Amino acid sequence: MSKGRLLFIKIVLVLMIGAIIWRLYDMQVINGEGYKNLSDQRISANITQKAPRGEITDRNGKVLVTNRKGYSIKLQKTSISDEDFNAMLLKLFNILDEDGYVISDSLPITAEPPYAYTFASDEQKAEWFEDLAALDASMTADELLEYYRKAYKISSELGTRLIRRLSGLRYEIKKSGFSINSPFVIADDVSATVVSKIKERQNEFEGVTVTQEYFRQYTQGQLAAHILGRIGKIYKEEYDELKDKGYAMSDLVGKQGIEKVCEDYLRGTDGSKNVYYGEDSELLGDETDIPAVPGNYVVLTIDSNLQRAAEESLERNIKQIAESGKDKDKKGGDADSGAAVVIDVKTGDILALATYPTYDPAKFSESYNDLLSDPAKPLWNRAISGTYTPGSTFKPLTAIAALSTGAISVNEQISCDGVYTFFEDYQPKCWIWTEQHKTHGMLDVTKAIENSCNCFFYETGRRVGIDAIDQYAKKLGLGERTGIELAEEASGNVASPDYKKTLYEDAADRKWVGGDTIQTAIGQSYSAFTPIGLANYAATIANGGTRYRTHIIKSVHSSTDGSLVYESEPVVMSNVEISEDNLNAVLKGMLGVADEGSAKQIFNGYPISVGGKTGTAQISKKASNNALFISFAPFEAPEIAVCVVIEHGYRGANAAYVARDIYNEYFGLTGNENAENAEESNNMTIVSELLP
Repeated sequence: MSKGRLLFIKIVLVLMIGAIIWRLYDMQVINGEGYKNLSDQRISANITQKAPRGEITDRNGKVLVTNRKGYSIKLQKTSISDEDFNAMLLKLFNILDEDGYVISDSLPITAEPPYAYTFASDEQKAEWFEDLAALDASMTADELLEYYRKAYKISSELGTRLIRRLSGLRYEIKKSGFSINSPFVIADDVSATVVSKIKERQNEFEGVTVTQEYFRQYTQGQLAAHILGRIGKIYKEEYDELKDKGYAMSDLVGKQGIEKVCEDYLRGTDGSKNVYYGEDSELLGDETDIPAVPGNYVVLTIDSNLQRAAEESLERNIKQIAESGKDKDKKGGDADSGAAVVIDVKTGDILALATYPTYDPAKFSESYNDLLSDPAKPLWNRAISGTYTPGSTFKPLTAIAALSTGAISVNEQISCDGVYTFFEDYQPKCWIWTEQHKTHGMLDVTKAIENSCNCFFYETGRRVGIDAIDQYAKKLGLGERTGIELAEEASGNVASPDYKKTLYEDAADRKWVGGDTIQTAIGQSYSAFTPIGLANYAATIANGGTRYRTHIIKSVHSSTDGSLVYESEPVVMSNVEISEDNLNAVLKGMLGVADEGSAKQIFNGYPISVGGKTGTAQISKKASNNALFISFAPFEAPEIAVCVVIEHGYRGANAAYVARDIYNEYFGLTGNENAENAEESNNMTIVSELLP
């Protein structure tokens, strides 16, 4: 190396060292006090970085629920005074009000005057006041509001409505455990307009920050809303149970449906990051400490195409029944709701679980009050929570019980004389006598199911007795929960002497009589079952007597590598021993319902053989009857079972139209010439005959 080049390098090094020394001297001596003040003004906080929830898909991998990024307005703890804090919140109210955003709170006082408590019971009120020693349960709602106004130093000149709003928000902020490390979410999923207005006036909003968050996105609109469920802010009672799992008061948790059932799977693992604020709460910077891990994704057993076909058919046919019967007394003009369930008869997997009316889960919060007050109860999952008198769909069970116990035989013929005269004091009629003043004559069990002969099943029910009927109902799962993972499932109930005793106080009314037994045998009396229970009952008959636990969750997979976390397996709940001859007699009767009986007009010329049973259940003298249809297909080798219930659907055959639409989708018959011809020749009509 030349001497000149070496000298040049030495000079550069000297200059660099000199610059460093000068910079240190400037920072520590000349401007040391200023830099110290700046450092003191910086606020460091460790902020939780929320993990996105896992996705929910159908059995074929079609995404039903995913996440999208949006904006939240958060409040960071500062030393601002109560008066300034209230003034700032009022400005936020104005911005959010202009955008139509509603801030809710859990202060137990009505939102509008005259103010009153919103407690559901005196016990709930006492418990709430017990947690707040400074308050007295004898206080009126107005007195409590005045207490919070003073506690939060809210000006009395604002007027009661603003005082209530500010008090509610301040109450919510305090209840959330608001601190430097636990910011409060004022508003979730706000529009870009709100974000823009806040950022333009950032100097007016000390401690207010805009953050990007993950929000649930329902990719298929309102499809399967009752199955998917919803998430919402954690309740105090939930927090008490979940805080040990790392939940914060501001967290969102599953409230209903799969979102609730699979909360532990769907919830991801939160990360954290350090953020730095200046004295004026300006965000100076941040750095990720621990990255968030998304939740697992859940695969459902439903087929979204089949689910859509069921939902659309329910709506279309219910509206058509209502329109056709609107000018006719008690003939379907009041039809307004229903449910449809599709089950894989070999596994118990739920392929569709439809309820009408339904709702849009993306608009749940903003539509909540309207949904809650809607007389059609769109929030109610009728498919698993509604219980309905089964009508004639119960007759195959009565037949199985009678055949299996020897009360009747496969070839035995019983006469239908139009009126059942065994009891002197109670002589009910067959539907065909009531409607047409005819009789069915002599029938065996197969023809009795095909023609839904009441007289045959009155006699059969009397012979077999209520104990055997109840025994076989339990074996076939009626009056029992099917085991689906959704928490809202009801069990229903089977008519029995013990159950009747729970309904009446008078000893004479509580007594079980022969008329109760024969009414139970035709699906009336005190029995009431869920659509999913009836569908599983049909599936059990179709597969020869194996009752499976129903499933709506197929599997759970890791969102990071796709590995299997959980997988459901078929679970046998019971095996019903039915001889081949007895089973065939019942199955042929159900085939006859679709070929020659009450569902003939729906399945005439249909390319797939269907076994089924219609049911028409009287519920009130002032309302149309409920319509029910249970079925399975293909008849020769059953794959799926379907149950359809239409409230006030007038006659059971009307429910079969929905089942046909479901079969069309499942078997790929849309566009099939035979199926189209069958549908064209069988356009729904509301007829005067009250077919069973």
